[in-house]
Amino acid sequence: MSRPHADPNTARYKEKCNSILGISPRIRYAGIVNKFGRTLAGSLRKGVVPLLKPEEAKSEYFIEAARSQMRRSFEKSIGRTEYTLTENERVKILTLADVDNIYYITMDKETPASEVAKIIESARKAAA
Repeated sequence: MSRPHADPNTARYKEKCNSILGISPRIRYAGIVNKFGRTLAGSLRKGVVPLLKPEEAKSEYFIEAARSQMRRSFEKSIGRTEYTLTENERVKILTLADVDNIYYITMDKETPASEVAKIIESARKAAA
């Protein structure tokens, strides 16, 4: 029995997440969140231990969604944000926004810049 409010796109979103995970073994997690920061789908690479607790992850996605919405107010001046890359001590975080959602992708900290560039290019195609 299906849930009455289930998003009909969930299976497609999950496929996109798995496709993004397949781009590189350096990708730890691929998820899609809506403009409110709610997770629509997400896939963690097998064997990867999450760095964030569930409540921390919810807060992180909300912050990224809010940042994305705030950036949109500058689009007329500087153009649409193509992606953001945040480098932390333990992980690199890539966000890509489409019209409705945000793709939230984490990579191993040691991922070389040349591979990050390939991941960005491939993830943008997978998200399209």
